[in-house]
Amino acid sequence: MPTVALTAGDVAAATGGRLVAGQPSAPIGRIGIDSRVVRPGDFFVAIRGERFDGHDFVGRAFEAGAAGALVERADAAPADGRLLIEVADTTRALQAMAREVRRRSGARVVAITGSAGKTTTKEVCAGLLAERYRVFRNKGNLNNHIGLPLSLLELRDGPDVAVVELGMNHPGEIRTLVGIAEPEVRVWTNVGDAHIGFFASADAIADAKAEILEQAAPGAVLVANADDPRITSRIGRFAGRTVTFGIERPADVRASAVRLLGLDGVQADVETPAGAFRLQSPLLGLGNLANVLAATAVAVTFDVPVEAIASRVTRLEPAHHRGELLRLPGGLTLIDDSYNSSPAALKRSLETVAAASGSARKVAVLGEMLELGSHAPALHRECGAAAREAGLDLLVAVGSGAAADLAAAAVAAGMPAASVAHVADREAAIAETLRRVRPGDLVLVKGSRGIGLDAV
Repeated sequence: MPTVALTAGDVAAATGGRLVAGQPSAPIGRIGIDSRVVRPGDFFVAIRGERFDGHDFVGRAFEAGAAGALVERADAAPADGRLLIEVADTTRALQAMAREVRRRSGARVVAITGSAGKTTTKEVCAGLLAERYRVFRNKGNLNNHIGLPLSLLELRDGPDVAVVELGMNHPGEIRTLVGIAEPEVRVWTNVGDAHIGFFASADAIADAKAEILEQAAPGAVLVANADDPRITSRIGRFAGRTVTFGIERPADVRASAVRLLGLDGVQADVETPAGAFRLQSPLLGLGNLANVLAATAVAVTFDVPVEAIASRVTRLEPAHHRGELLRLPGGLTLIDDSYNSSPAALKRSLETVAAASGSARKVAVLGEMLELGSHAPALHRECGAAAREAGLDLLVAVGSGAAADLAAAAVAAGMPAASVAHVADREAAIAETLRRVRPGDLVLVKGSRGIGLDAV
């Protein structure tokens, strides 16, 4: 049984709902929104989405054994006497239930936002905290107004700490998520150009990310990137205590004597308020070093010994499709960073390729970066020039006109035209890449999720 027990009366009270059928004392089992995975005893929440309305699937959920449902229309459910709670808005009700569970659980919540590196920072942070605590982390990228509540509902099982990420592509979204999660510790990793198509500028993105500073109690902690001026210029408004991390500027948790080891990761000397240690991380590049420093700052805040941090860092592994280093049959070495992309993140990945030593040819299969709006042509041209600077021997650009801009910029910067290909989609990218790679090549694959380069 869950550590945090909920009844129908609890849910009705938390959501402002009306108990249409069933008893207030009836227990609420596992909560879900997908009728396809309902198990006997579950409680189904009928969410109205952009493509589907959960009210159309209440009957299916009941057939699968759901013990009850949360709905906006009582007539959407079969009149068979099962538990039924009616609310004005099921999405808001889901969020209210999550907040109630979060409060009852007693878990301390760490919430992470930033333009890049959220998932890696979350995974590293959870790993470091696991040295001392029972830790929950939200799965995959369940980080929006529906995914985050579904994650927090899992705190019913009683972890000590929950590490979650907060995603956004419009103003106001982080504010909503902070209000749901009520984090004791907030982490702001960076401000980049991801989703800039929805904003007027990078400063507008920073203002939206700065919603992570809001609704903070005096005892709250903010872990902030000291190397990012758009962050440091905004954190003065935070009501709690700030702990900084960085590489280039003074910070509470700072790396010095940094050595990029190419495909072997990174090494650095790290100073923290709790002591110093030698960091040896297998995660690739400076971007991941910053992610590890952010997680270290969180772990130090939770009194994890620096010796335990140093030991755990040596055993880190990247999340799936997020900088995974794979040695493939036939002598190929693959950096699988295909989950997503943005201009800033792509440049960091290219820096990692550039730092790789040895005689291997350097190949990059780079997908178009989406959600950049009118900034797309210029940002793709910048990345094309960065591809040339990385010393690539072969570039395959994948996507529409913006990908063509990237390819053309690489040629304009000095790459031989015969070493650059532009293809329309992932199927063409697969064919072109397989045709042109050779045994011994180092291959980077990176692109926006919508381009689907995980297939490559």
